[in-house]
Amino acid sequence: MRCLGLDLGSKRIGVALCDPDERVATPLTVVQRAGTRREDHAKIASLVAEYEAGAVVVGLPLNMQSKATAAAQGAIEETEQLRAALGVPVHLHDERLTTVTADRSLMEMEMRADARRRVVDKVAAAVMLQSFIDHRRMQREKESS
Repeated sequence: MRCLGLDLGSKRIGVALCDPDERVATPLTVVQRAGTRREDHAKIASLVAEYEAGAVVVGLPLNMQSKATAAAQGAIEETEQLRAALGVPVHLHDERLTTVTADRSLMEMEMRADARRRVVDKVAAAVMLQSFIDHRRMQREKESS
């Protein structure tokens, strides 16, 4: 099943997509916040429909002690709204250090800072979504053995 991964930010939403076999997550796009969550969620709903995603995974920004921060509370609240708006299952998944990992990868590619800023959100979404699908695959393997 294709899953859409979201890295929610205050100005941008990074979006990633995995293949139907849930093997590889790839960066897809960055959605600029429109001013209202309803408009933002309509854009995400159109991506869900366009790519026939069967689920959405939202990054949960916990702190290093696994505690919910103010940003995590905001992500939880927005996830509830997305569940009502999208019509597909919406999961939360730990996104600690995904932006750091994404930024480091882009720096290793010697990408300039202004170019990194334009893509880091969708790369972070892909890092988080890859973690989610890897975790699901390990769970399925564990259950089948």
